[in-house]
Amino acid sequence: MSKLTIRDVKTILTAPAGSRLIVVKVETSEPGLYGLGCATFTQRHLAVRSAVDDFLKPFLIGKDPHRIEDIWQSAWVNSYWRNGPVLNNALSGVDMALWDIKGKLAGMPLYQLLGGKCREAAAVYRHAGGRDEVQLEESVRAYMEQSYHYIRCQMGGYGGSEQSAHRRPENALPGAYFDPDAYARSVPRMFDHLRKKIGFEVELLHDVHERVVPIEAVRLAKQLEPYRLFFLEDPLAPEQIDWFRMLRQQSATPIAMGELFNNPQEWKPLIVERLIDFIRVHISQIGGLTPAKKLASLCEAFDVRTAWHGPGDVSPVGHAANVHLDVSCPNFGIQEWSGFTDAAKSVFPGCPEVRNGYAYPNDRPGLGIDIDETEAAKYPCSDGVPAWTMTRTPDGTVVRP
Repeated sequence: MSKLTIRDVKTILTAPAGSRLIVVKVETSEPGLYGLGCATFTQRHLAVRSAVDDFLKPFLIGKDPHRIEDIWQSAWVNSYWRNGPVLNNALSGVDMALWDIKGKLAGMPLYQLLGGKCREAAAVYRHAGGRDEVQLEESVRAYMEQSYHYIRCQMGGYGGSEQSAHRRPENALPGAYFDPDAYARSVPRMFDHLRKKIGFEVELLHDVHERVVPIEAVRLAKQLEPYRLFFLEDPLAPEQIDWFRMLRQQSATPIAMGELFNNPQEWKPLIVERLIDFIRVHISQIGGLTPAKKLASLCEAFDVRTAWHGPGDVSPVGHAANVHLDVSCPNFGIQEWSGFTDAAKSVFPGCPEVRNGYAYPNDRPGLGIDIDETEAAKYPCSDGVPAWTMTRTPDGTVVRP
């Protein structure tokens, strides 16, 4: 029997739901045996494609796909400079694809290779929004009627941008203008309204999007204590992790953090000092399943739960990987969920299913999901850069998204 090798590596760009998705397909020397991985970095999708096609592909051709750990370690250091989002996402796509291949060779779904199920399904949360408290309440109730128990609540557009006073100076530069003070004052008022109207039987979450200064984040976390949030997400930017010590000392509001993390040194102090309650990393941004399963084990040792990043700019392949981790990790907390459009389901047969607020992996070998490349080609990715990341305060100063 000839030795199994990697025959080809290719990137597939598609946007069936609007967001630009990147899927890596690793083909082997065995006819019909391939794996899929998510490498989605929607803001810099062409850079990731180049990293895969121009650098990882020639590095991987002829290698043994069984040797996932060695491939990950050698590809990680091969560029010398490392821990950046472009190269991490490229590597993640390859890594997930190799795990997919391993599961197909074993004839097992991925969660079995990760130790088997700790639970039958993963509880998910959905995103509720509205222009004001009344419209938001309607959105929350709609999800409750669909049997969702965990709901993220945002008011006034992405990061509260629609609530801004828009006090722009003359000749102000373009961008999504945002008033941090108006936003910070609105959030306690928002949760006061929701708890009075819907009570405490549903779990509510909120994402700050790192859009306030650190001392305001401390004050906001303290003000939200009476409303018993399931967690407050990203109150501080990755560049401000020293402030988490003060935040922890001042507030008992559970904290989730990490969707912008690239480097293990960003999350390590927050975990080992027990400064956060949920790790929110984007699995493709940290390099795939290989580092994610190690991160989950580190978190378990310090009583931090997982809450992997799962918005619409994670491909269904990435969502499938999330769910396999979710059902096999003892310290699972919650899974972010955006749902799949009919177009996305046509491109990605085998998407995980949600029933009564829980996401279920299927029992097919590997990740259990496939891609129809003909369908994918019907949804080409747009050019340009996203506008929502260019956020400014009322005087025009750029703030972190």
